[in-house]
Amino acid sequence: MARAKNVLWIMCDQLRYDYLGCTGHPTLKTPNIDAMAKRGVLFTKAYVQSPICGPSRMSFYTGRYMRSHGSHWNGWPLRVGEPTLGDHLNKIGVRNVLVGKTHMAPDLEGMKALGIPPESMIGVHVAECGFEPYERDDGLHPTGRPRPKYDEYLRQQGFDATNPWEHWANSAVAEDGSLQNGWLLVHADKAARVPEEHSETPYMTRRAMDFITEAETDGRPWCLHLSYIKPHWPYIAPEPYASMYSTDDMIPVIRSERERQNPHPVFGAYMDMRYSRNMARDDAREKVIPTYMGLITQIDDQMGVLMKFLEERGLLDTTMIVFTSDHGDYLGDHWMGEKDLFHEQSAKIPLIIIDPSREADATRGTRSDALVEGIDLAPTFVDYFGGKVPSHILEGRSLLPLLRGEKPEWRKVAFSEYDYAMQDVRLKLNQPIERCRLFMVFDGRWKYIHASGFRPMLYDLETDPEEYVDRGDDPDCAGIIARLQAELFDWALHPSGHITTPREKIAAYADNQLQVKGGVLIGIWDEKELAAIKDGIAQRAKM
Repeated sequence: MARAKNVLWIMCDQLRYDYLGCTGHPTLKTPNIDAMAKRGVLFTKAYVQSPICGPSRMSFYTGRYMRSHGSHWNGWPLRVGEPTLGDHLNKIGVRNVLVGKTHMAPDLEGMKALGIPPESMIGVHVAECGFEPYERDDGLHPTGRPRPKYDEYLRQQGFDATNPWEHWANSAVAEDGSLQNGWLLVHADKAARVPEEHSETPYMTRRAMDFITEAETDGRPWCLHLSYIKPHWPYIAPEPYASMYSTDDMIPVIRSERERQNPHPVFGAYMDMRYSRNMARDDAREKVIPTYMGLITQIDDQMGVLMKFLEERGLLDTTMIVFTSDHGDYLGDHWMGEKDLFHEQSAKIPLIIIDPSREADATRGTRSDALVEGIDLAPTFVDYFGGKVPSHILEGRSLLPLLRGEKPEWRKVAFSEYDYAMQDVRLKLNQPIERCRLFMVFDGRWKYIHASGFRPMLYDLETDPEEYVDRGDDPDCAGIIARLQAELFDWALHPSGHITTPREKIAAYADNQLQVKGGVLIGIWDEKELAAIKDGIAQRAKM
């Protein structure tokens, strides 16, 4: 195989782990994604660092936990100076390019304080989370918001409107010609007005292929983040995907009446949210889920287009391909809508990685049950391009050893975090803003959730894989809770906070007595002791 050159990092928005053929869905058709899994490794225990778009993505893009990067909610800026994947790749001559969604909000106040014009080269780099924005589109464009380039594209195709994104791509039409708003769940079973070839998913695929074509004349290696908007709501699909699936294709709902009997206060408050009450209705699920499945098959068809495009250009042998999601979707399971909490439907994601290197041939078509975190992708990419992973900054671990059949000592637990201070749940629970925090610790069997101000939640996925029974107040589980609390305590006390000082420099300072060598002679008694110290320094230098 030729040398490693590029990374194509494909991310779907709100795609559940179990809504692919290769991850076990019995009726959903995803032959192209399934074929990708046969060419690479499918990770069966991959978890996001926060089950909501913005914080999850900021963790992906920085390789750092939410507690470290500080962006706790959608629209919270990533502070100026927070190192990103783009910073690490730029140092080794790799372009970090975006097509699609990031959910990034610029730290305009921080940029202003530092005198960085947002339109400058540095300003764009900071404002776009370290990406070179070939075409950014965060996928939610109600009237009154800044308009995407996609609006202009739709108008060029003859689909004019005050808001083409909403009125064509995300609305249906009634028999009398009136618009049926795709934001509303009641219209999820209707077809979008836009013809399929002009809908958002194929449009973004073409934009990615435009970049790759242009990059062939550039010569620099690239990491392209192709970030699809779907199957995230509005839940509406163009034909033929709108009518491709029916209620007969739905898997049974995963929920129990026991969950609603004296639930944990935080869980109970989320079950009472508007979107949860609506998505828990059978009629809502029956409208939304077949459309959700259609949107996934549309993405799968575009994977076929994209893989053929790469093959024709001879790029499959030099391009690492990653397929994943930023979080899942409850779809009425556990009486919930949206994402928010840490059940498998929300915090677990699909992750397929195809490493074209010869060293990865032995693992093709295999599954790994290693506990993987979203923050592992950034160090994986730096490692793949031959860079030195800055472990004092990146809190994830390179997956290359797992992709290449090695058996490294691996993490024993995975972490995820959530901050509900921006939600009505805070008001329902009367919680102070700084205590609206949830932390998940998962060891592959036991899932422990620390809820500030409340008892913990605990699920045993070995005996209760559906997570119906919360054992957080079970005295028989006190030892398990104590063990996972200790893991959380240890993790919380040891963030990678030395981002300006590599570990090698820290180690060298004491190892080589640099303070004494620099002439700072603190606490030394006399010339004899000083001479002994210097002799020790000289001896170490010879080793």
